[in-house]
Amino acid sequence: MPTRRSFMASALAATALPFLPRDAQAVDQIFMPTRVTFSPAYQPGQIVILPRSYFLYHIVEPGVAMRYGIAVAQPGLGWTGTATIKRKVEWPTWRPTDDMIDRNPRDYGKFKGNRERMPGGPGNPLGARALYLYEGDKDTYIRIHGTTAPSSIGRAASSGCFRMVNDHVIALYNQVPIGTKVTVL
Repeated sequence: MPTRRSFMASALAATALPFLPRDAQAVDQIFMPTRVTFSPAYQPGQIVILPRSYFLYHIVEPGVAMRYGIAVAQPGLGWTGTATIKRKVEWPTWRPTDDMIDRNPRDYGKFKGNRERMPGGPGNPLGARALYLYEGDKDTYIRIHGTTAPSSIGRAASSGCFRMVNDHVIALYNQVPIGTKVTVL
């Protein structure tokens, strides 16, 4: 059940949404949502991610998918496999992982030795929505989420997650339920 605090934070963030920069303008046209043909081996509703081509495919009917441009993990930080979306969050809070803090103390040093989290909202690196990927009951710590850096779409820029333009991740979030299968090839 939502708390008053989470409700107020969501309401505040939602009022800021119309004032966010039109971040899709910073993205190459090739990475804009496009309806495409896709392998009929995947079932409608599934998500397939091809990191090497910087695309996420949401299968909408047999042999047809919505293709979205994404940013992917920096070299050596990527993940492949099959997971399930077990959690969905609007305007998620965020905290860098301990590995991220160790790799980049200049940006994330303030998080070392504490459990502080950045509140959700337009300035949060996870953007407007986050889909949390699990293998069984184990959190992979890999997310499909929005971004405050739309110019990173089409690049290897993240610490493992898959970033999307906020408008695009909102559309995907609204289409996929908890339990959605995600395959990263």
